Amino acid sequence: MSSLQGYVDQRVFLVLTDGRSIVGTLRGYDQKSNVVLSESVERIYSADAGVDEAQLGLYLVKGDTIALLGELDEAMDKAVPLDSIRADPIAPVHW
Repeated sequence: MSSLQGYVDQRVFLVLTDGRSIVGTLRGYDQKSNVVLSESVERIYSADAGVDEAQLGLYLVKGDTIALLGELDEAMDKAVPLDSIRADPIAPVHW
């Protein structure tokens, strides 16, 4: 994650080592890959119900808890009916 500059001010999708999924606008980062997100939400997956979103707002994520970070295609993301997706939550990553 040494080159995050291209993602600044873009919507990104993060998967954290504890299994949480976060979507937000990348506002900044530092040399440790800690990131600052604005307008962020946590997507909570369930096998029984659709995806729920918990509003987080301005959010700081420690770099060592990020398993994956990627740009989010907003048009494709808006086309996905999250309330109809059924999935087990992502299991935590163990190092």
